Amino acid sequence: MSEFMLDPDVVFLNHGSFGACPRPVFDAYQQWQRKLEQQPVRFLQRELPEQLAESRRLVSEYLGAQSGEVVFVPNPTFAANTIARSLPLGPGDEVLISDQEYGACRFAFQAAAQQKGFRVVEQAIPLPVESEEAIVEAFWQGVTKNTKLIFISHITSTTALTLPVAQICQRARDEGILTMIDGAHAPGQIDVNLTTIGADFYTATCHKWMCAPKGSGIFYTRGDRQDLVQPLIVGWGWGKEKTFHRENEFIEHHEWLGTHDPAAYLTVPAAIEWHRHSFMKDVRERSCDLARLAVDEAAQLDGVKRVHPNAFFQQMGLVDITAKEVDPVAFKAHLYDAYKIEVPVIRWKDRTFIRISTHAYTTNEHIEKFVLALQEAF
Repeated sequence: MSEFMLDPDVVFLNHGSFGACPRPVFDAYQQWQRKLEQQPVRFLQRELPEQLAESRRLVSEYLGAQSGEVVFVPNPTFAANTIARSLPLGPGDEVLISDQEYGACRFAFQAAAQQKGFRVVEQAIPLPVESEEAIVEAFWQGVTKNTKLIFISHITSTTALTLPVAQICQRARDEGILTMIDGAHAPGQIDVNLTTIGADFYTATCHKWMCAPKGSGIFYTRGDRQDLVQPLIVGWGWGKEKTFHRENEFIEHHEWLGTHDPAAYLTVPAAIEWHRHSFMKDVRERSCDLARLAVDEAAQLDGVKRVHPNAFFQQMGLVDITAKEVDPVAFKAHLYDAYKIEVPVIRWKDRTFIRISTHAYTTNEHIEKFVLALQEAF
């Protein structure tokens, strides 16, 4: 798709890492930056609160959240640190995560555990998965009477697996356990309704599958849980001498972090609008078909195996190349240097995966080049 600015000489199969911003959205991003620079004081002090409120309203509507439950953050790592450091966790308490969580967010809880004395318990979800019920039951083996928080991905980064988070959140609520969902890969790739999911906390990027500019993310906290969350950065929105008094306290505490460029946040509505006008349902279906085609074709090669049934992944497909005994870093570099294919090669639990991401710009020819490259390399 010509709307993207990606290098046409590169087969870009790694949308999942940082996304890619289409031209109309990037143009809106630059317009906001120019507006900021034309009169920084007027923009930041007098215009920004209302502009942010509108952007926040639209992204809340897009994600099925209630007014006042969503704030903008740079990324999910920021939100994970906020929760890890806010909740009153201490010795004897446990935070349950899966063995497939994103490293930076896992580190946030492990670092806080060292400081506060609680335990981070990592529960395996065996691969391949068989059913949503089996996933929930496998994960639930890690729950104990000391479990105070569950932190788990909506779609895992390492293994590209879609997890039944609504079922997990409901079961946790029934047992009085708080839940935080890492939805970095969900909005834009699948439909997300935060009210229906029922998590206490949810964080996601807008710059991945929503195709907004880099550095735009959301942090959702249910209204009845907001008193539990302290701001990671204390700024002008916190004290009695507040600079702004136009939002509720949760938003004031967590979104006014000091001087920064808010253009990425303000561009999120343009990304939502681009999705709506780009027949995103058709794009998703086509992209999902291409990801599954890549897995199906690659799995025909000797020593290459599929990992998930089709029902458990969307626009990120996964193949297992453990049998080839390649060095992941070297093989990733080889695919790029020899074939101009940008795709992650991941080492996880003594297994080696290739994660293929597809989006509006992906073509059948890209998939053919990827499979041919594997065939020649192996």
